[in-house]
Amino acid sequence: MLKATTEKILTPIQQFMRTEAASGVILGLATMTALVIANSPLHHAYEHLLHIPIRFGIGTFDIEKGISHWINDGLMAVFFLLVGLEIKRELKLGELSDAKSAALPIVAATGGAVVPAIIYTAFCYGTAMQRGWAIPMATDIAFAIGVVAILGSRIPAWGKVFLMALAVVDDLIAVLVIAFFYTSRLNGLALLWASLFLVILLLMNFIGVRRLAPYLIVGFALWTATLGSGVHATIAGVVIGLTIPAARRRDDDEELDEAMEDAVEAQEAEEGTELEQARLNSLTAMIVQESPLHRLEHMLHPIVAFGIMPLFAFANAGVAIETSIVGDAARSPLSHGIVLGLVFGKQLGIVLAFVVLAKLGLSSQELNGANVRLIHGLSLVAGIGFTMSLFVAGLSFGEGALFEEAKLSILAASLISGAVGYALLRRLEPAA
Repeated sequence: MLKATTEKILTPIQQFMRTEAASGVILGLATMTALVIANSPLHHAYEHLLHIPIRFGIGTFDIEKGISHWINDGLMAVFFLLVGLEIKRELKLGELSDAKSAALPIVAATGGAVVPAIIYTAFCYGTAMQRGWAIPMATDIAFAIGVVAILGSRIPAWGKVFLMALAVVDDLIAVLVIAFFYTSRLNGLALLWASLFLVILLLMNFIGVRRLAPYLIVGFALWTATLGSGVHATIAGVVIGLTIPAARRRDDDEELDEAMEDAVEAQEAEEGTELEQARLNSLTAMIVQESPLHRLEHMLHPIVAFGIMPLFAFANAGVAIETSIVGDAARSPLSHGIVLGLVFGKQLGIVLAFVVLAKLGLSSQELNGANVRLIHGLSLVAGIGFTMSLFVAGLSFGEGALFEEAKLSILAASLISGAVGYALLRRLEPAA
């Protein structure tokens, strides 16, 4: 009753998707700006800006990196913090909290990650490019939701929820891949400090600390230790997000339950008066504020969507599109692996997962022509890799010719996936 009531009042899916759809537009503008500048007389200034060194130090701890590195290692840790919060929310309250509902997005996301990785490896096995096998595994939720938002009522509610849940699982897979396969040589002392800070976070959660400040302070220390440990610092963001409490204070349970019941009654009455709506909004805000996870998620979501992700795109999407580079990319196994992995691997893995689960009776959606067409279109949209694909490409190749080639391939594959996916979904009948 409590879970159903919460979902009925808060409508987190709609709020999430509105923000992501708007973020997709800003992300697209940042990408286009980077591409235009990189192919203009300003490209030297662009490169110089991204490599301006910034120094950060506390006591004997001292790090100096260029702006692009601080964006990729620092600001993207906040992005991954939000990813951690979203994963925990989905596991606790969302589509992944129920076994039958979770089966489809989990298996589909796994198929949509494994098949592209296999395709990429088949092209690049035994070469220096093999290290980028995880590049075509990811889905960019902002761009994907942006495409779905344009289509409006042609995408039923369950399709939107499926895509969001799939993207969350996709992010979790990417985080695990980064943690286990893109970690450099470990620094034992820094790793020990990081482990200590993690234990403190878990202890605070266990004893019922519900203020955000202690988590953020210890979390910053965890990020700092992780930065010097050899484990990629963005992993710290996910770990911090998973330790933020998703439960309310026990003392307020009875009061909040009554408030939620009142809010539901007001909503079901459908009186439509401004007073009733204001009362409902007030009660809803009260409920949301009781969860530290929800508070932090609502605070970070616009910052990440409209600030960090566009900055990341601006810093990483600027590739000089020269005839020689395009020609080399067209003949390169790396490009073949990325493009075919994102465009064909994603749809093959996701559609196959849906068909198998539906035939076994393990899917929350039945197997019919309309659902297959919807899943097929959404699987193509899921082939928009962009943010996470660029991130993994940077981890794989650093700066250099392979990274530039990977960026061009990711942009091409994401554009193809988005355009074809939109065309297929545009042909669906609007939902009743």
